[in-house]
Amino acid sequence: MSALLILAAGGHAKVVAETALATGHFSSIVFLDDRCSGPDPLSAVLGWPVLGSLAQCLEPACREQFTSAVVAIGHPGTRLLWLDRLHAAGYSLPALIHPTAWVSPSAEVGPGAVVFAQAAVQAQAVIGRGAILNTCCSVDHDAFISEGVHICPGAHLAGEVQVGARSWIGIGASVIQQVRIGADVTVGAGAAVVTDLPDGVTAVGVPARPLQTA
Repeated sequence: MSALLILAAGGHAKVVAETALATGHFSSIVFLDDRCSGPDPLSAVLGWPVLGSLAQCLEPACREQFTSAVVAIGHPGTRLLWLDRLHAAGYSLPALIHPTAWVSPSAEVGPGAVVFAQAAVQAQAVIGRGAILNTCCSVDHDAFISEGVHICPGAHLAGEVQVGARSWIGIGASVIQQVRIGADVTVGAGAAVVTDLPDGVTAVGVPARPLQTA
């Protein structure tokens, strides 16, 4: 077992850290967070230290100390940017899967993705790099979840659903089978998506409809 470097030290990072420890593959956690660049150091998170700013991960001394790193930043574009930087620096980018989650042996989970407690990923689903599958969500058979997507707690995606890069599926939302959701889409909490959604829209309601822009 080894130490895991986690970029960011907020609430999401706490869940990432506890998921990592629950896998049994890591013995300790170290955080980096840009709030360390101010005059006051950050307090420990869950008892683990916050060593410095995000850029410290690119320093040779840090690279020599840690072999594995994940990004626990909520904003998808920023999360993917730091995953690219970590990959270029030579870090291993593990997918973290909580032991209470079900991930089909025929499914694929990309580097830097996280699958939290009680989530389910069914047969031949594909989960892109840096995706977040949050607590108690489900992704059914043959679904394709692109990079940087966040499936929020309790959201459920039926079979053959496709979700474009960096999209956000809100807490408790539902998506019926074979629907295609574009990139950079926000689906509101509790929405029911029954038709395809184009890139860049925010859709809410039952059934979900894109909000009109002025």
